[in-house]
Amino acid sequence: MRQIAGILILITFLSCKSYKTRIDSSIRLKYLDEYILSGTIELDKTLIGGLSGIDYYNGTYYLVCDDPGNPRFYEAEIAIANSKITKVNIQNVVELKDTTHYLDLEAIRFNSITNQIVLTSEGHVKKQKDPQFFSVNINGELKNWFELPKAFKATSLEKPRHNGTLEGLSTSVDNKGYWIAMELPLEIDGPEPQLVRTNSPVRITYIDTTSNQAKRQFAYSLDSISKKPKGNFAVNGLTDILEYAKDKFFIIERSYSSGLGSQGNTVKIFKVDASKATNTLKLSSLKNANFIAATKELVFDFERVRDQLTDNSIDNIEGITFGPRLHNQHRTLILVSDNNFNKLGTQLNQFILLEIID
Repeated sequence: MRQIAGILILITFLSCKSYKTRIDSSIRLKYLDEYILSGTIELDKTLIGGLSGIDYYNGTYYLVCDDPGNPRFYEAEIAIANSKITKVNIQNVVELKDTTHYLDLEAIRFNSITNQIVLTSEGHVKKQKDPQFFSVNINGELKNWFELPKAFKATSLEKPRHNGTLEGLSTSVDNKGYWIAMELPLEIDGPEPQLVRTNSPVRITYIDTTSNQAKRQFAYSLDSISKKPKGNFAVNGLTDILEYAKDKFFIIERSYSSGLGSQGNTVKIFKVDASKATNTLKLSSLKNANFIAATKELVFDFERVRDQLTDNSIDNIEGITFGPRLHNQHRTLILVSDNNFNKLGTQLNQFILLEIID
């Protein structure tokens, strides 16, 4: 009996050690509502879909579309009453005026100081088209290009992965810069996540608006793939980032496993602390380097509310923003999914409303 008890204690200890994230006790996220926007709506001859980023300012929501054939963003109204989303009204479409760059837009933020829209593009690594980080005015006219680390270039020796570059974007809390986040590790830094745990760090970089250059960077370790696929494809990556206090972030990870239909996505939100993380900007490789990564704490797993969602599906969530305060003065988060224009099967323009309880 003593031997059995000892084995059980050892198993419990090893299980705790292997799981490196923990539930955060200081911040909780509460699911409030879901709203599905039809995937057949058109505005100014553009199909509303591919919504890969969202931001909110002064009553207006900005939604970016990842259609590289016609890069654009939308202005929208999202009405919230009694802790429910009562309406999503797409009011205006702005097509970008740049015809010289390959733009596959992934994230969007509104700069209230400059009255400009800030965007990331993941480029097309296979076609040697670089990721981009830039701003446009409210009419879609180019205003500024930010300088990216050379490692992020499509042809760099560090080798960014195709469809795994600039995915997340957050304005810094002091409004003096931006945080841009890679979806997947550079090849030189480590492997893509697998079903078994791997060391798969992505780089999150601070861009200073005065110099337009990168000033700081930290590593963030991705979780493993959540479900065994029945098809031939599975991935887990970072899809968006939101700084809520200095060096502290909400980060979305979206794991997808093919062949599972509406159950294929697993979406989690982590609270991340980078205050003690190493500045990795000058590290050419993270694979064998000595550095301190940001810490992560699981604060919400959509598996908990799957039975409350349309088709029991949490879709391809790629955007997050702070929304308006509720009647109790709690802040809200609003998330949006990229339905891929239903090219990969039936998907949803899904809006999710969460309450922040701290």
